[in-house]
Amino acid sequence: MPILLIPGFVCSPRYFAPVVPSLWRFGPVTVANHIRDDNMGAIARRILAEAPPRFALAGHSMGGYIAFEIMRQAPERVAKLALMNTQARADTPEATTRRRGMIERARCGEYRAVLDELFAGFVHPSRRDDAALRQLCYDMGEDVGAENFVRQQTAMIGRIDSRPSLAWIKCPTLVLSCDTDNTIPNALSKEMADGIHGAKLVILDNCGHLPQVERPEATAAALVEWLRS
Repeated sequence: MPILLIPGFVCSPRYFAPVVPSLWRFGPVTVANHIRDDNMGAIARRILAEAPPRFALAGHSMGGYIAFEIMRQAPERVAKLALMNTQARADTPEATTRRRGMIERARCGEYRAVLDELFAGFVHPSRRDDAALRQLCYDMGEDVGAENFVRQQTAMIGRIDSRPSLAWIKCPTLVLSCDTDNTIPNALSKEMADGIHGAKLVILDNCGHLPQVERPEATAAALVEWLRS
């Protein structure tokens, strides 16, 4: 079974590197390119055009928003679904205002400063002084680039509420979150799991918004169990 991974906002394939060795034995692993369009529909269509006919789909954060759009466009192609540190809700007015501020700053040459501020909310408080983890986030930010950062923010602002479509999801589904996710609280993961029939909810402890790099072994174990189900 091919496995398609979709990174989160301002994340690149580097993000999944710690867990891919545990996944590839179940099938070929591909990391989707999610930086080329500024709306969820176009992002999903382009990913689907490049994806295998049928696959296991795992999306982290923004990647989860894209996964919902893929499920609307081509549910028959998704054999299994993993929603990691994401939510089904549309952007709030407050979040949209915050995003527009970051867009303006990125366009005015403050992209690195924006990345620095995002880092504090991305990781568990105990990891905020982790220089290697901070550098990884800088490197992924450079992989994405300021122009594509703006596209991603624009796409997230325009996304629709996916809660009405949760009941349509019929494939085996993992909902994974963390106890100290300050970007997307795990209460929103519980909401998704409650809305998807048969979904399994896993909440990792001592972890922030980036479990693949903060708690790679626990994240890989949850994904392996999902792939075996």
